[in-house]
Amino acid sequence: MAELTIAGLRVVAEVARRGSFTAAAEALGYTQSAISRQVATAEAAVRSPIFERRARGVTLTPAGDVLAKHARSVLSQLAAAELELAGLRDQVAGRLVVGAFPLAAAHWVPRAIAALKERHPALEVDLREAGSPQQMRWMQTRRIEVALVARGDGLPDYDFSELTTEVLAPTALGIAVAATHPLAQRDEVAVADIAGEPWVVGSGDEPQFLAWPTLSEPHVAFRVASWQTRLGLVSAGLALTVMPESAARSVPRDVRWLKVRDPALRFDREAVIVTRTERSPAAEAFSRALHEVTSPAGLGALSTRGRPGVARPPDGRRLWSVTTIGFSTETDVREDRRTVPDRRR
Repeated sequence: MAELTIAGLRVVAEVARRGSFTAAAEALGYTQSAISRQVATAEAAVRSPIFERRARGVTLTPAGDVLAKHARSVLSQLAAAELELAGLRDQVAGRLVVGAFPLAAAHWVPRAIAALKERHPALEVDLREAGSPQQMRWMQTRRIEVALVARGDGLPDYDFSELTTEVLAPTALGIAVAATHPLAQRDEVAVADIAGEPWVVGSGDEPQFLAWPTLSEPHVAFRVASWQTRLGLVSAGLALTVMPESAARSVPRDVRWLKVRDPALRFDREAVIVTRTERSPAAEAFSRALHEVTSPAGLGALSTRGRPGVARPPDGRRLWSVTTIGFSTETDVREDRRTVPDRRR
């Protein structure tokens, strides 16, 4: 007596989805005759036709509709089981506490977590959003395992003794303007074009982006703590704000990021991954994911895609959580990797 098999259910689900034996064969890497044999075996098992053959492809019969629905459910549960079993074998598991300054926490870090979600389902990431000085204090007291901080011109000198740093990919400094602003129609502007514009800048104890660095007497119209408020003022057409290119994809739809042509600009800052010299497999995996999403290829699209039918770990636990402490605005410029010796920078 014929019985339903996993291979048969996979074929039924794929033919139902694509409406064609030929298309299903191409998607699964089977021959068309193999698809036909699997369908015939499934029809024998349920004692009813599953597909109705038409001039252009096939459609499901009532029995086929029921079987296809349950086939999708079974295959989804099987994928979840495979994911959970992979997690049992995975050394990258448990809980990883990471810190990041707000721009990185809004743009790079979620994409890195998305990559980890697929590769290491048993790993839970606890994200602490804070400025670089606060993160370095957390590193010294071992409250976080990975910090994503900024260093360079205008920023404090941090003590990286006994720590490892990895510099992320370079980026340019630019401005964010409302989509309705006359400058929004350009891809690049000169300093003279923005000289008379009002600015919204950061406020607070942490390092902040102010008005464009080479303007002699900028008109600062607003000082606000959060990037959400800053971009809200920009989108309303009330001001411009300085923003690194690396965060350009995180702006609202009614805001545009523009390059600024400024030969006098000297912007020497970099975003740095900070870990302990002897770091865990989870910290290593997170660092690797950050490098991927900040690479030229990674900045354009997510580095990985989720598996169909698996929206979360099988046991339903969260994959990441966020804590926000203060606000800061910092960015990156060079690519490098090094272990810093015992000295202050």
